[in-house]
Amino acid sequence: MNKEFVNTAVLLWAQIGGLVTATLRIALIVVLAWGLVIVLQRAIRTFSRQVATRFDDSEAVKRAETLGRVFRYLVLVVVSVIAGMLVLGELGISVAPILGAAGVVGLAVGFGAQSLVKDYFTGLFILLENQIREGDVVKLGEHAGLVEVVTLRYVQLRDYDGNVHYVPNSQISTVVNLARGFAQAVIDVGVAYRENTDEVMEVMREVGREMRNDPAYSLLILDELEMAGVDSWADSAVIIRCRFKVKPLEQWGVRREYLRRLKHVFDARGIEIPFPHVTVYAGEDKQGKAPALPLRVLQAKTAP
Repeated sequence: MNKEFVNTAVLLWAQIGGLVTATLRIALIVVLAWGLVIVLQRAIRTFSRQVATRFDDSEAVKRAETLGRVFRYLVLVVVSVIAGMLVLGELGISVAPILGAAGVVGLAVGFGAQSLVKDYFTGLFILLENQIREGDVVKLGEHAGLVEVVTLRYVQLRDYDGNVHYVPNSQISTVVNLARGFAQAVIDVGVAYRENTDEVMEVMREVGREMRNDPAYSLLILDELEMAGVDSWADSAVIIRCRFKVKPLEQWGVRREYLRRLKHVFDARGIEIPFPHVTVYAGEDKQGKAPALPLRVLQAKTAP
């Protein structure tokens, strides 16, 4: 009886010892994995900052920051998967059958989550080809805004109203990037038909030269005002088109300031910016004579 009790106690003690040892090993694996993630992510962050400081080009800096964020995410995923496999081994769960079944499960998941797989593949090529970076202003289909986050699965945009758009990479068919190299501030100005278009274009050039000589805008405008000329005859105005070559993302501010200054100059020189209007006539008969159009103008009486 005593011998059986001793054997049971020894066996129980061994099981407890094995459980404690496995628990300590699992805790050690988790702690080491967490520490490894922190160390690698800090190393990637430090490396991306050092690379960014070596470039004077803001485009290269944005790309380094975007790629650094993606690599930190990949480090977290890879280390977590490896740590999970080690923990399963400590729990006595064989990893080999899981790895063997992973191919079959992956095939089934691939058919059921094709869009998710496409998200990752498309996101990978977007990053490798440097199409989108954090800080860019882009148009992705019907969505447009400032790029805040770029991952392998989605792109996060914030539009002018402050709304946040999450665009899955699989839905990105075309990318219109408004923040590469330089931009064009295209300006359409409407003047009345009675105005001399040559004189109006000269006034527009004068305002463009004054604006480019302004220290507040001299660094934003890269070239002289380019005058395209008369672009169209609208219903109530002659449309004259011009443009400034400016730094990326400065086209909107330059355009607004140019229109503000041009409005003051037009007012000072009596150049008409017409309101939409309609010309009414009664038509003609077969003899080419216009019938009478009775009109009566009433003058409002002023109070004594």
